[in-house]
Order: sequence, then C-alpha cells, then structure tokens
Amino acid sequence: MQQPTVQALEINPRTELFRLSEIFYSIQGEGTRAGLPCVFVRMQGCKLRCAWCDTPYALDSRATELAITGAEIIAKIAEYNCKFVEFTGGEPLEQYGTFALMQQLCEMGFLVAVETGGHIDASLLDERIIRIIDVKCPDSKMSSLNFWQNLEIIRPTDEVKFVVASRSDFDFAMEIIRRYDIVARTATILISPTFGAVELKDAAEWILAENLPLRLQLQIHKFIWEPNRRGV
Repeated sequence: MQQPTVQALEINPRTELFRLSEIFYSIQGEGTRAGLPCVFVRMQGCKLRCAWCDTPYALDSRATELAITGAEIIAKIAEYNCKFVEFTGGEPLEQYGTFALMQQLCEMGFLVAVETGGHIDASLLDERIIRIIDVKCPDSKMSSLNFWQNLEIIRPTDEVKFVVASRSDFDFAMEIIRRYDIVARTATILISPTFGAVELKDAAEWILAENLPLRLQLQIHKFIWEPNRRGV
C-alpha cells in the first residue's frame, strides 16, 4: 500500500469525506487509560484480515456505514463533552485525511490517541498524538505485513501492543521487544491475550517469568458488556 506523504497533511480535514463504521462514547477498555470515558471514532476499511479480529464489520471499505465530513465528525465528538478521543478501526491510517483530522483535534485541545494495525507508516502523525502500535504476531496470519520502522520511532508517550493467541505468539513478542529495544523506548508494552483463547493465568505467568515491565491487558469492556457487542 502507498504510504502517506506530506501532501496528506495539507488536506482540509473539515471538508474531507471520511468512511466510518461508527462513533460512540464508552469506557476505554485497553492501555494505560483503561477505565476512562472516551469518544471512539471507528474508521471503516482495513487491508489486514487478522484471524482473531473482533471488528469484522469494520474491515470492508465498500461496506461504509457512515460517509461524513470531518466537520461532522468534530461536531459529533463535541456532543459528548469528553476531551479524550481515540481513532480506531478498521485501520484509521489507511484514510490519509485522518492524519489531518487528528491534528485538527489536537489543535482544539483534545487528547487524541490512534490505534493502528502497524502496517502503515506512522511517522507523519502529529507529535501530540498517542500512537498505539499493534504489532501482529504469527497467529494473526498478518505478521508479514508489519511495518517495522514504526518501532524505531516509538516515544515514551506511545504504546506497543501484542495480541497473543498462543505461547508461540508470546515468544515472538519477546523476540521483537528485545530486537527493537522497546523497553528502553516506552514504558507501555501491552500483552493482550486473545479473548477466550488464552488462559489469563497462563499469560500472567509468562509475563512474570520474563521479569520485564510488561502490562497484561484484559480488554475490560469485554468483561463489562457482551464481548461482541458494538458501540462499547
């Protein structure tokens, strides 16, 4: 896939048309801000087809549920009176205008995070944006598409996530963490067991045995609501 260029940031985000799956207000279920109220902007379309994907309805770019301008997205976000916004998907960075839209929200005083599948160059993101890089492990069937340069630009404010569906996935994550010296780059390394596929006790014991500052991520929204429920 073509990577974003500087010209992508010259897009007027207010007039740009975006493909969305949904916008909703919920409790952040993952990462260092788990438990906080958050407005989620779920973009439509993703070239990846992870074996464990929990948002299959947001993958097909042709099945757009909402086609709205950036100005309409900003207005919808403002309705919730919440300053924390996360862009997710699908894959937010496959729509180049999203770079400029997130930058606009930063300028408006929002705390903006983006969860990306890790196959798109994230270097053009505004420095104020929290990058949550989801590194694909082998059981996802998508690990060959990881854009490894993203791990070379990780900052202390960013988060690196590994969804693990098996012990071999966890071992792969440890290899990548050491190869890219991720512990030295950020304090937030998330180990996220695939819901229902890995025993949480096992994942906890794997982490403890490594004696590294890894964070076990439980996706708390799936414990609060039915795991496949949308809009939460």
